[in-house]
Amino acid sequence: MMTFPRTIGRTVAGFGALAGLLLGLAGPVPAKAAEISFILNWVAGGDHAPVYWAKAQGWYADAGIDLTIEQGKGSTLSSQRVGIGKNQLGIADLGTALVNKGKGADLVAVFNIYANSPYGFYWKKSSGISGVQGFAGKKIGNPPWDAARQMWPAFAKAVGMDPASVTWVNVQPNAKISALKSGSIDVTTSFYNIHFIFQRVFGDDMGFVSGKEIGVNPYGNSVIANGAFLQSNPKVVGSFVQVTQKAYAACAKAPEPCIDALIAANSGLKKADSMANWALVAELMDADSSRRLGLGYFDPARMAADYKLIEAYFKLEKPFDITSAYDNRFIDQSIKFGM
Repeated sequence: MMTFPRTIGRTVAGFGALAGLLLGLAGPVPAKAAEISFILNWVAGGDHAPVYWAKAQGWYADAGIDLTIEQGKGSTLSSQRVGIGKNQLGIADLGTALVNKGKGADLVAVFNIYANSPYGFYWKKSSGISGVQGFAGKKIGNPPWDAARQMWPAFAKAVGMDPASVTWVNVQPNAKISALKSGSIDVTTSFYNIHFIFQRVFGDDMGFVSGKEIGVNPYGNSVIANGAFLQSNPKVVGSFVQVTQKAYAACAKAPEPCIDALIAANSGLKKADSMANWALVAELMDADSSRRLGLGYFDPARMAADYKLIEAYFKLEKPFDITSAYDNRFIDQSIKFGM
């Protein structure tokens, strides 16, 4: 066994004591920030401004979160990626997220953004259509995977129409307006947050009805978390939700700084369009549940109704208990829309 001379031993001991003293003076080593990959439902727009603003303000970093925001390509993709844990958190249309949960995706909704359904139908008044009943015998154009197409029977039932009385035409998302303008389709569907674009193109000739007006009003875009990640990291998810809730509440009161942060992080966006987009998002956020129960809170009764709607019009390969699909525990109910 090798032994050290006393002087060397004392020197080593002295170094150890000195190192301990220095560490003590330096204080505890800060915990490493949690790395979160957050996927959007679509490319960045006005409805995502609060997240970019909160990140620019350092709110996520202060909460111990190292946030990466990833552009999306639809709610189906964001639901699938969060469902397999490729992204820990994301945004998706809640109906689409529930359909994917019914296919086995491991996801839980933790914050609601659109308390009102964003689904809407658009047509040209000059076509002679005056309302949903006028869609009978007409062509409705949108992508085959469009949630509004899948839920058409619910809309038709709500107004007393035969769902089979319309013809569906496959139209890509970015071709909806041109197809409607040219007359190759009679009606199309769109999320309400780009309502201003239809107004700009069609002016007084624009016909419109929202799903909410018809009586079909499921929750819309929501923040979803990977279920396994949520179970293992509730504090991280809770911190993210709390920051995000505060950010959406703040931006509802003063949107311009939030839009500026969005544009600073995403070149090519126009401020006027982003402000118009945000104004429509604020309308979608404004509902009884967000004013009474708290911004982002999921009303259990509405969630039960949403599940019945999804169950009726989508094939759920793996039916589930709707209470397992959402989690309200991170919502501060004192933060309400409009306050």
